[in-house]
Amino acid sequence: MSATGRRIRRLCTLLLVPLLVAACVTINPPTKVYRGPGWYTVKPSDTLYSIAWRYGLDYKELARWNGVDVAAPIYPGQRLRLVRPAGSVTATTAPSPPPAAATGAGGATTRSGAQDADPARWLWPTGGRLLSTFLASDIGRRGIDIGGTLGQDVRAVADGRVVYSGNGLAGYGNLIIIKHSDIYLSAYAHCQERLVQEGNTVKAGTVVARMGQKDETAKLYFEIRRNGKPVDPLKYLPKR
Repeated sequence: MSATGRRIRRLCTLLLVPLLVAACVTINPPTKVYRGPGWYTVKPSDTLYSIAWRYGLDYKELARWNGVDVAAPIYPGQRLRLVRPAGSVTATTAPSPPPAAATGAGGATTRSGAQDADPARWLWPTGGRLLSTFLASDIGRRGIDIGGTLGQDVRAVADGRVVYSGNGLAGYGNLIIIKHSDIYLSAYAHCQERLVQEGNTVKAGTVVARMGQKDETAKLYFEIRRNGKPVDPLKYLPKR
């Protein structure tokens, strides 16, 4: 091989080695970690109460942190603060409100407002055997499971107003949340069928849903929350 050929081969080798090395090395771009306060973007099926329920917050505090009225509607695309603000609170900007929702169904009225006083007595939401009890440290046991028959009546445990009726909260299936007072809410999860809509006013004993199932077992998962925090339903329901 001529001297010129050897120089060309050497040059090619010098150019090729860096390319081979680069091909064998994976370069990960830097990742930016956002450490600011938590925010939530409202989805079409959300209510102020369902968002507070999802994050274990008191709906009154959530409203106050965002400068909104608890009775005012929230809209898809609206951003809500999920942590207590350091300074003053200002109202969030919301898109134009959607058309008015349809009237309620299932025999419940649609009068506005809920009971001002805490319930004087509570009813069992359905009949059946108690399958699991309350354990605050276990996220799956912050309520009770009541066994029964698929399609069995599920009833409101006290007078109140339906503040959520949907299936947008992961882990709850078809869910109904009822506001009984400024302090107490109750929830009825894994329903086969929901018979009331948001805004319906219900009386204690009103059939609000049909029992569904979870893990191939017909049952109702039931919670009571006091100021946004789960409490043991058996301390409120009558002995049986």
